[in-house]
Amino acid sequence: MRTATLLALGALAATAATPVAAETAPSVPAETLLSLTATGESTRVPDVAIISAGVVTQATEARAALTANNSQMTRVVAALKKAGIAERDIQTSNINLNPQYTYEERKAPQLIGYQANNTVTVKLRKLASAGDVIDALVTQGANQVNGPTFGLDKPEEATNEARLDAVKKARSRADLYAGAAGLRVKRIVSISEGGGYQPPYPMPKLQMARAETADAAAPPVEAGEVGTNVTVTVVFELQ
Repeated sequence: MRTATLLALGALAATAATPVAAETAPSVPAETLLSLTATGESTRVPDVAIISAGVVTQATEARAALTANNSQMTRVVAALKKAGIAERDIQTSNINLNPQYTYEERKAPQLIGYQANNTVTVKLRKLASAGDVIDALVTQGANQVNGPTFGLDKPEEATNEARLDAVKKARSRADLYAGAAGLRVKRIVSISEGGGYQPPYPMPKLQMARAETADAAAPPVEAGEVGTNVTVTVVFELQ
């Protein structure tokens, strides 16, 4: 009887131990993966520039402010077309008319007039003429000029060049890590992309008063270079 009891207890202990052994068994990955992020770059001489030209007028009556603004902006647009800017490269980007108030302590705001604003965005395809175009705008009544921002009209080639540079950098770095670990790169598991065309500088702002620039020469404009950046994340399998 005692022998049967001992056998039963031994069988029960063996059954209880089996799930514990299964739970603690480690899972071994089938391969070694390495994830790297690299940024590729490409530079080009820009072939387009974006500027905005605005007319701001003030008058005691709303209609007078708007009428004066319309007259000046008509001359500005005519100057752009005379300079060879195509209609498709001239786009109205903002029109507004706002009341103007004066404020004094302990008094209600007093209406003193109205301010009208009309702005056009212009794409310049002949960068050598940028200074002359800006001078013509101011001469014809533009009293706000923002820009230029330089860029590429068709950035696809530069972007592809940056993509290739990014992948080459990632692969070179993967070879470095693999060699340090005593392994080699077997294959690329995945590639994902981020980033894209990036102008090198923010748009500078030039605010001009017509009376101060009437006798000024065309401003010098230097295009420099624009950069394209593409960032990729590449997962490599090592062995």
